[in-house]
This record gives sequence, structure tokens and C-alpha cells, in this order.
Amino acid sequence: MLNIVKTAEEGKVTYSLEGRLDTNTSEELETDLTETIQEAEELIMDFEKLDYISSAGLRILLAAYKAMVKKGGMKVVHVNSTIMEIFDVTGFSDILTIE
Repeated sequence: MLNIVKTAEEGKVTYSLEGRLDTNTSEELETDLTETIQEAEELIMDFEKLDYISSAGLRILLAAYKAMVKKGGMKVVHVNSTIMEIFDVTGFSDILTIE
């Protein structure tokens, strides 16, 4: 299960994710992100309560990152050790801006 909380303020959009971002839960996030990226100037992904991310979730992150590079950028914040390990193993820690 994935809980998505989206907040927007003057072009800055924050997604706070809770639970598991995997094949079963990624479609809702992908659909919402696709619409949001068109208007967002800055994107923040808050992973404080994210327990797991699969390759489907990583694919969504990469697509969002590529779209936002041309704009104000994308940051991933509050990454726990489990998710950070996945980022390190997959090389995403070298690509994404993680704070």
C-alpha cells in the first residue's frame, strides 16, 4: 500500500510518500506526477515514511528527474537507510539530488 500526500505552493510541489512504491502501487503516482510535472517549477519527493521502492518506483523517479532537469529541478529528501541502500546499489545516489 502507498499513501501519497501532495502539496503545492507557488510552483513548488512536494510529494510525501508512505508505504511501498512498487509495481502494484506505482501507477497512481506516475499518473499524478505526469500531470504535475507539466506545471511544477520545483519538485520535492519526501521519502521519510517510504519503506520500500522497487524498479518500477525507480523508473518513475528517473522519468520525473529527467523532466524536471529542464525546469527548477527535483530533490529527494528524508531518505532512510533502506531506501538509500537501494539508491547506492542502483547508482541513483549519483544521479539524484538527495538531501
